[in-house]
Amino acid sequence: MSTALNRLGALEAARKLQRRELTAVQLVRACFARIEQRENTIHAWTALQKQAALDHAEALDRSPLRGPLHGLPIGVKDLFDTVDLPTRYGSPIYERHHPGLDAAAVALCRHAGAIVIGKTVTTEFATYQAGPTRNPRNEAYTPGGSSSGSAAAVADDMVPFALGSQTAGSIIRPASYCGIVGYKPTFGAIPRAGVKSLAESLDTVGGFARSVPDVALFASVLMRDPRLLNLSYDAKPRIGMYRSLQWRHAQSETKEAFAQAAATLSRAGAHVEEVPLPPEHCMLVQLHADIMAFESSQSLAYERLEHAAQLSPKIQAILEAGAQISAEEHIKNLARAAESRAGGRLVRQVRRAAGARGQRRGAVRRPRHGRSAVLARLDPVRPAVPEPAVRHRPAGPAGGPATDRQTLRRPPHRGDRRLDPRAAAGRARARHRRLRHVAARLTRPAAPVVARSNASRKRRKPAG
Repeated sequence: MSTALNRLGALEAARKLQRRELTAVQLVRACFARIEQRENTIHAWTALQKQAALDHAEALDRSPLRGPLHGLPIGVKDLFDTVDLPTRYGSPIYERHHPGLDAAAVALCRHAGAIVIGKTVTTEFATYQAGPTRNPRNEAYTPGGSSSGSAAAVADDMVPFALGSQTAGSIIRPASYCGIVGYKPTFGAIPRAGVKSLAESLDTVGGFARSVPDVALFASVLMRDPRLLNLSYDAKPRIGMYRSLQWRHAQSETKEAFAQAAATLSRAGAHVEEVPLPPEHCMLVQLHADIMAFESSQSLAYERLEHAAQLSPKIQAILEAGAQISAEEHIKNLARAAESRAGGRLVRQVRRAAGARGQRRGAVRRPRHGRSAVLARLDPVRPAVPEPAVRHRPAGPAGGPATDRQTLRRPPHRGDRRLDPRAAAGRARARHRRLRHVAARLTRPAAPVVARSNASRKRRKPAG
């Protein structure tokens, strides 16, 4: 019985718990039975609290329903602060670290009735130093990092859900390697308070489950949006095939698996289409590396300066590289990344609209009002919206106005607006408005053509 219970998905188990067809104690015992059977092989956990979890489950079985996660056992990546378990961040520096508060995401799960049974393995400060965790699908392989323990615990049926985080693929990679569902939401959608920071502008909280409905259950709690449980979509899904900059490094087996996955989705009824790599995105990989290195050196300044000997060579190299990047260059990188993302997205929207218009009408129309819409490639480095010229009169003799008007560029001013994140955001919004306007014009239905005789064009003479 315990074997069957530990394999229940989160949503199915939650429904059984709410209908009192299953007790939280039964489910927790089943999960710990699986952990005791497999942990010596998989090494997914850094800390477990069996008795505390059973006591919590017994209390929940005697109480009214707490929330959508009532009685569900979960794992928490050892990057999240927990008040009742040690939090080591994958580093010996924090071997005896016991936070005084739960991370916000942990608190949200507990408030909804979840039972935290333990902490899962993370790589060192969620970077690249591999941990002891094995892949449940093939124990000779890695589960991927940095959320390695969370992914392995869910894949091996130890828990139905586990919290994770991503700065550079740390959710989507382990989920892919372990054959489960990884949920990396929009940046900032789930609170990051109480999660050890690596890169402030990249860190994202998410999680792992064994199905999309299971992920939706936890997302509804973590994002405080119960509508996520009742979404319905009848249309055929549109799936994009995106070959990234790393595609040229992929082995033939990987490319073959990619093609087979696309064919399987097509046979299942999905509309699969190739998504070309936008030129504006070509610099994002390097920008991501530079932004992550700089922000890591800032976030881990204490560890870098006071405990360098306890850091692995890999993270030392990242932090040293980040320390060589100036704050000025970092702000430029943030602006470039924002402009590259926005530029590529909006240009694709406009080009898609232009293509749809051309297919619908079958011809290129003559420009109206003496103008034509031009789709220009945006330079991902320079500001996409150029600084406007300022028309003014240069000073004449004795400081008086000049007699001839000239068009001059904006005079030099203090600072560089390209370094100001607010200015970059303003440029992105302006570009968004302009491209949306172009897209709207391109998709606007054609005006009907009305034939008129020459006589109807003659101006009528006024009466009398």
